[in-house]
Amino acid sequence: MSFGGGVFGGGGLQQQTPQMGGGGGGFGAPSPSGGQQQQQQQQTAPQTNPNNDMLVQSSPQDGITSLKWSPTGNFLVATGWDNKVLCYDVQPNGQALPKAAMEAHEAPVMASVWSPDGSAVFSGGCDNQAKKWDLGSNQTTQVAQHDGPIRHMAWIPQHNILCTGSWDKTLKYWDTRQPNPVSVAQLPERCYALDVKQNLLVCGTAERHILVYNMQNPTQPYKQLYSPLKYQTRCIAAFPDQSGYLIGSIEGRVAVQHVEDNMKSANFTFKCHREQNDIYAVNSISFHPTFGTFVTAGADGNYNFWDKDSKQRLKAMQKVSCPISCGEFNRDGTIYAYAASYEWSKGGDNPMANQPNNIYLHSVAETEVKPRQKSLGRR
Repeated sequence: MSFGGGVFGGGGLQQQTPQMGGGGGGFGAPSPSGGQQQQQQQQTAPQTNPNNDMLVQSSPQDGITSLKWSPTGNFLVATGWDNKVLCYDVQPNGQALPKAAMEAHEAPVMASVWSPDGSAVFSGGCDNQAKKWDLGSNQTTQVAQHDGPIRHMAWIPQHNILCTGSWDKTLKYWDTRQPNPVSVAQLPERCYALDVKQNLLVCGTAERHILVYNMQNPTQPYKQLYSPLKYQTRCIAAFPDQSGYLIGSIEGRVAVQHVEDNMKSANFTFKCHREQNDIYAVNSISFHPTFGTFVTAGADGNYNFWDKDSKQRLKAMQKVSCPISCGEFNRDGTIYAYAASYEWSKGGDNPMANQPNNIYLHSVAETEVKPRQKSLGRR
């Protein structure tokens, strides 16, 4: 696939800290003031990369809020608090080339999702709008509107509609060719987490509400319950087979939940992203597209691979020196992209606020994600 317009200077992958692009300098070309500021930050707070993952050039200039892979190729988009949507072309030889940037949002961009044919990217954020970015023409159009920031988005392929979840306490479903939503679901609180697999949509809100929807009836919850975890929901991932979902919270814990009551006995929770007495948020969960195992990424700067069926951790990675704000497997599960980016969980005075915002690409080994027989001893 080729992109028209909006193509910027080259970049790539390397093992050292990259030069960061600045506002007004174009994607991949640092402006004097922005580049100098980032250089100063890197000198005072270098970021570690103990897993030797590949570092993407020209990452967002502020906190990274979402990473999404194209469903048709190795194209990656990133959104952030710098109001931009950036697109990278990950080459077969391992290089990630900055391809294009969209700057139509007037406030931080919080969410993104691809169209099913990979020709467009939808993004939403704190300007209360969702935009469609046509990568072939480099044209941007508004396709959705809320009364509050849009925190999450999902594409519903079987209905060919876009779902947007907002802090205005609604889910809205859009035929992106029409100015008004085709339907609206009222939420009990602000949307904090969202995921969709085929006909299963799961939404987590403030005050620990969990709402499960069957996309045959998208405005009325099929199930509504409180999270089994005691603290705020941070992320949700629906099972690939639509039978359940994972919930990650700020308490360093994940809940494995099944939709139907006759599977309640298979529900359980487990601790993760903890270090001695320190407890960190689980910021992201992503299922492997082939093996059905999953990866969690947390505010401790670590990402770990798990198998829920055998109830064991498959691989523990070494932690980077900055929280991981988001992450996702590519379409065939051979690459895990994650953002080492401070998410302000410890306030603006924390030294991590001076860390650069970087995107890393981890080459996934089959041994890290393939299920194995449950060990007899405790891991």
